[in-house]
Amino acid sequence: MHRFISQHESAIGESQISATEAFSAMQSTHCRHARLKHVLASAAMTAGLILGIWSCNATAQDGVQGYPSKPVRMLVASGGSDTVGRLLATKLGEAWGRPVLADIRSGASGLITLDALAQSAPDGYTMAMVTLSQMLSTLENQRRLLASEFDPVTFVGSTPFAIAISATIPVNTLDEWIAYVKARPPGQLAYASSGLWASAHVCMEDFNSRAGLKMLHVPYKTSTAGMLGVVTGETLAYCAAAANAVSLAKAGKIRLIGSTYKEPSDLLPGVPPIANKLPGFEVQGWYGVVAPLHTPRDVVAKVSADLVKVLKTPEPQQLFNNLGIRAEGTTPEKFGTFLKEETQRWGKVVQANNVNP
Repeated sequence: MHRFISQHESAIGESQISATEAFSAMQSTHCRHARLKHVLASAAMTAGLILGIWSCNATAQDGVQGYPSKPVRMLVASGGSDTVGRLLATKLGEAWGRPVLADIRSGASGLITLDALAQSAPDGYTMAMVTLSQMLSTLENQRRLLASEFDPVTFVGSTPFAIAISATIPVNTLDEWIAYVKARPPGQLAYASSGLWASAHVCMEDFNSRAGLKMLHVPYKTSTAGMLGVVTGETLAYCAAAANAVSLAKAGKIRLIGSTYKEPSDLLPGVPPIANKLPGFEVQGWYGVVAPLHTPRDVVAKVSADLVKVLKTPEPQQLFNNLGIRAEGTTPEKFGTFLKEETQRWGKVVQANNVNP
């Protein structure tokens, strides 16, 4: 019996050893498989990462080469810039063979347009046309600053303003106008604008300050309404963009007594520069295009280059000229510098509160 037990224990011992060795062998094989699986997984992840990076780069390159692959929105503030924005969108769309839709937004002196742009994806499929009036509004409100909160694309062009006076009064020249206003009590005569801090407002205030005139400011909701006030004689003066002034002057509804460019301009034929009488006086209206901040640089560069080509071709040049605009087109860098310079200039005016309501 003892011998049987010993033999049985020996058999069990041998069985236990065999099982242990078998388990160890299995565990070793499993570990090797696990390590191999981990290596393969790591390699797959690395390959996937490499392919992902290549894919992203390829997509970015394809995106620029194939841009635009769908319709593009051009946000435009309502008012005097409507026509300019529509024309720019139409001509750019023709060049691309893709629709560029002029999306007109009204209200808040152009801030609503800039709010919409700031909330758009920075992918090149939403842009906005901006103006001096919008810059003045952003500086007054210290919100949506053009020089720092958007990516510059190109400077579209500029337009001179003209001091337009009502044809209902017996005044024909700048000297006669200054004498006419000075002969009346301060604040008796009124001038119009398209709103507080609009370009027409600061233009008239700068002019009045230099000429020593004291007039009442009457802000209207739009430039069209402001000009109508001058036509009817409700107000007597308005600093109007050439695009809005020339046709009315030709029709005898208003008289143009001075241009805000320092030099004579064929955009205001026969209208002498105010700087001839008041040295240093100059105000230019301008139009530009900006994109949401962080739009890819290569996309911005392409849009800018294509816009410049459009603006330099004869037909758009003539069409813009008919609107009283000198079409130019610049690099994003040059337009960015311009925005910074304009911000400094008009920011000082706003900060000093030189413009009175």
